[in-house]
Amino acid sequence: MRLLFKQRMFSWFDSYDIYDEQGQTALIVQGQLSWGHCLRIMTPDGAPIGTVKEVVLSFLPRFDLYLGEQVVGTLRKELTFFKPKFELDCNGWTVQGDWMEWDYSIVGPAGDDVASVSKQLFNWTDTYVIDVPDPANAILALMIVLAIDAEKCSRD
Repeated sequence: MRLLFKQRMFSWFDSYDIYDEQGQTALIVQGQLSWGHCLRIMTPDGAPIGTVKEVVLSFLPRFDLYLGEQVVGTLRKELTFFKPKFELDCNGWTVQGDWMEWDYSIVGPAGDDVASVSKQLFNWTDTYVIDVPDPANAILALMIVLAIDAEKCSRD
């Protein structure tokens, strides 16, 4: 399964459209006014699916991942100097990224590929391609990409 994650150009808060392989809108992500990032994931007709919330009172950036009202994982930025590194507490998965912060792999506990993420260059807004072999992992993979992008936006 392939998802195209594209940030909207003109919006007050972080807003994204997520497209499927056929170019149809699969999901909508809308930011909310809050302390720290709060990104709500919805179906195209507005039904809520999940939320990515930044935990504001933490030493390093931390994001909780919610499916419905239940926390299903946490992404934390680790203290590093050159290569960004994230600690992921979700299904035993790990996140590995390159030093330019454009490409990421989400790897399962057995070393299996959960998702690969690549940033498309030469676009007006942040645009990522998310390849997920198992469609059941698509929402969680999207949440992880949203958290990484929000952390990067906060830093920049």
